[in-house]
Amino acid sequence: MNLSDVIKGPLITEKLDKAREKFRQYSFIVDRKATKHDVSRAVETLFKVTVEGVRTNIVRGKIKRVGKSMGKRPNFKKAVVTLKEGDSIELFEGGAA
Repeated sequence: MNLSDVIKGPLITEKLDKAREKFRQYSFIVDRKATKHDVSRAVETLFKVTVEGVRTNIVRGKIKRVGKSMGKRPNFKKAVVTLKEGDSIELFEGGAA
C-alpha cells in the first residue's frame, strides 16, 4: 500500500486534543485496509517522527435522520499513534494562522 494513501486525514476533537497534550497521542483517519505497520511507517516517513505504538479501531457510522428518510454515515478506521518523548507533529500544534 502506498504511504500517501494510508493516512486520509487528522482526527481532531477536544478529547483527542487532551490525549495529545498529556500522552503524545495523535489520531488519524486511515484507510480501512491499512494495518498497524502501514500506519506506523506512514507516520514516521511523512512527519519525520519516531512511533512507539499504534492502536486502531473501526468506528461505526451514526444513523441520521433527515425529514422522513433515514441515512447512515460511512464507517471509518481510526488510528491512535503514540510518539516518542520529545517528538511532535506540527499539523496538530495550534498556531496563529
